Amino acid sequence: MSRCGLRIVPCALCLVLAACGREARPFDNIPSATANATTPALVQLYAGGVPTGPPPVSPFQQNAWGISEGKRLFDAYNCSGCHAHGGGGIGPALMDDAWIYGNHPANIFETIVEGRPNGMPSFRGKIPDTQVWQLVAFVQSMNGQAPIAALPGRSDHLSGGTPENLRPAVKPVQTGHQ
Repeated sequence: MSRCGLRIVPCALCLVLAACGREARPFDNIPSATANATTPALVQLYAGGVPTGPPPVSPFQQNAWGISEGKRLFDAYNCSGCHAHGGGGIGPALMDDAWIYGNHPANIFETIVEGRPNGMPSFRGKIPDTQVWQLVAFVQSMNGQAPIAALPGRSDHLSGGTPENLRPAVKPVQTGHQ
């Protein structure tokens, strides 16, 4: 083997080992709605409300697998029936910058688990917390806020919308009552 070949092998091995950590799948140690005091179930999140302290972050926030699972679950739980693949229908749009109840992961978690008046049903006890966090990560990725490496590719449904990994990022704003 030549000297060049001997140099390439360790470099290739380092690249392979570095790439192994890109896709961590946290099956254990996922926050539960009743496990600790920092979970969103105990935070007052109303229109215009802001959580105190740093808001909890989804364990799948920048994880490609978690966001893809959230995308799959979004269709499996028929969230698309009301939110029309994020573009809005009966429910509000999830791709724009207008967030009635806030755009923090805690706000979205609370909305899914507790529901909201006049339309959003409560999914407490119907969807496991792990899957709720995956849905939270996907919902936040819909308006281009997730890193491009973590965004899912094309959708498997017939949609005229731009895939998540090609949407320009928009800064969410709270539109609820102050």
